[in-house]
Amino acid sequence: MEQTKLAIIGAGPAGISTAVEAKEANIAPVIVLEKTDHICATIERLYPTGKRVDPVHLKVKLEPIGKLSFNTESKEAFLERMKNIVKENDIDIRYKNGVEKIRVSKEDFYISTGGGLEIKAPLLVIAIGIFGRPVKPRYPIPKEIKQNIYFSLPDTPIKGKKILVVGGGNSAAETACLLSRDNEVSLSYRRPEFFRLNEINASNIKEYAEKGAINMMMATDIEGLERQDDKVVVIFKDGRHIEYDAIFYCLGGMTPKVFLEKIGIKFDKDRPVVDEYGETNIPRLFLAGDLAIRKGTIMAAFNSGKKVIDGILARYRDLL
Repeated sequence: MEQTKLAIIGAGPAGISTAVEAKEANIAPVIVLEKTDHICATIERLYPTGKRVDPVHLKVKLEPIGKLSFNTESKEAFLERMKNIVKENDIDIRYKNGVEKIRVSKEDFYISTGGGLEIKAPLLVIAIGIFGRPVKPRYPIPKEIKQNIYFSLPDTPIKGKKILVVGGGNSAAETACLLSRDNEVSLSYRRPEFFRLNEINASNIKEYAEKGAINMMMATDIEGLERQDDKVVVIFKDGRHIEYDAIFYCLGGMTPKVFLEKIGIKFDKDRPVVDEYGETNIPRLFLAGDLAIRKGTIMAAFNSGKKVIDGILARYRDLL
């Protein structure tokens, strides 16, 4: 397990700003975890070529309070600016390491990623933005069966159902084991064996499979889905058609709210509860960017990184 002073989840404007302000405050080491293979993934994905990036919001120009700022420029120029900032400040970004699990202890956060990293840190900043979403299968999901499809565990427990879990990562293994306590569960994975499970999940899934609690369907691939009465017919590429009451897709990603609630962060309706520094109800856990500010812009995201570091210096200097 790798130890760091501060872990930051997300390499967008807020995450990068937080890392820059942390370096300015001599906080080290700092690790940034990013699920994609590049920075500013939301801007890269949602902004069309040549789109203007603007520090103005509702005709009001936000003034910078920290090190990072910019003037109106194109998407391409802004992304190049951010790449230079990362290089100049020697920010340690671990790409292709989307966070799958966070365990909160009295003194530290234990972070597990899909890339196989295990990180321990006393201070944590989440700056994942509001556009996170679960990964969906490549084939369409018919509208008439959407009530049978899940991308995370529901609030109300499911019992007495025939369920298929699809995926081969830690979330798939954990979901299958949990659901198997009260349901008939199968797990479909397109590879012949798991290759990225942590030791605990690998041991658990093996134990559950050996005692027959989970039907392992390794090296299986799904062609599509159909409705049959109130059930889902899963059409496998090997020609089999099997009925299930529900399908759980664990292919990576989740909505920010589900992700934060799983950690224990409190919400007021659809917004996480934070104070003036972005600190949540969990001590030493801060939110930056769109998660912490109601009407965000890139400039506001930059400023939120500065506020987070100000809060850490004001409250947790003894940990630095």
